[in-house]
Amino acid sequence: MEEKLNLTSEWDKTFPKSQNVDHRKITFHTRYGLTLAADMYTPKTYEGKLAAIAISGPFGAVKEQASGLYAQTLAERGFLTIAFDPSYTGESSGFPRNVASPDINTEDFLAAVDFLSVQENVDPEKIGILGICGFGGMALNAAALDTRIKATITSTMYDMTRVNANGYFDEEDNEESRYEKRKAMSLQRTLDYKNNDYAHAGALPDEAPEQAPQYLIDYIDYYRTKRGYHPRSQGNGKGWNVTGCQSFMNMPILQYSNEIRSAVLMIHGEKAHSVYFTKDAYANMIKDNKYTENKELFIIPGAVHTDLYDQMDIIPFDTITDFYQTYLK
Repeated sequence: MEEKLNLTSEWDKTFPKSQNVDHRKITFHTRYGLTLAADMYTPKTYEGKLAAIAISGPFGAVKEQASGLYAQTLAERGFLTIAFDPSYTGESSGFPRNVASPDINTEDFLAAVDFLSVQENVDPEKIGILGICGFGGMALNAAALDTRIKATITSTMYDMTRVNANGYFDEEDNEESRYEKRKAMSLQRTLDYKNNDYAHAGALPDEAPEQAPQYLIDYIDYYRTKRGYHPRSQGNGKGWNVTGCQSFMNMPILQYSNEIRSAVLMIHGEKAHSVYFTKDAYANMIKDNKYTENKELFIIPGAVHTDLYDQMDIIPFDTITDFYQTYLK
């Protein structure tokens, strides 16, 4: 069921290794025949079966970055965690490389729950997920599908279907703008097939151009500096496939998020350019939902989008821990 992957053995994370947890590489498969690579973090000492959490994101990042930091930190706090590379990225399988899909990337989370559910040291009734940035949207979408997921956290969430269809701040939310995007991607597909290769959009620049928006400056500060740089992430190399997010324009996620019965905590920074994604998704999730007592919105004063990637003094790990301890008990 699983492809043999060539995984790195050395510690190549963007954060220091904790001496309080055990770490090992694992793989698991999706129902689309893809094999995903992950890091598993387990508390050094524990009794009985553990509550478990699957973590991924940000969109374009790899498990050696923010998701691994979250996973290791939560393992220090008593949870078994896995941080995985999404399909077609990082060390996970899939060709062509560097493409994304609202369905396949939601399935990535569901497949992680499959894996955790059958581990001997995991209580299958105590499984949660956590999605960062674009994978916050995927996590919320997974929670709307999978009743095995008992607690979901989104951190600095993007709704990737909304931003692809409407542009940032919904400034391209009109038929003409979407038509031009469709036209460009359609032409690119012909070129790619003719060239027997897939064009890539390129990496982030090393320095922000003049008058760049603050969020681009923040992304460069994370992905292109020693703070968060990793050679397998989208911050380096070829970047995303040019047509890699095409399907997001016509397949919106979160359609039935207001039917989620399990617990959800949505975290975002007050000053993040992306905060409207979380505020609107939270409002939609609780609208006409009979199960609102276990839904929480947590806005962090002064924080920007990328602060929640790695700033340990800003990421509310105490709040995150309390939430999982409450709903994975």
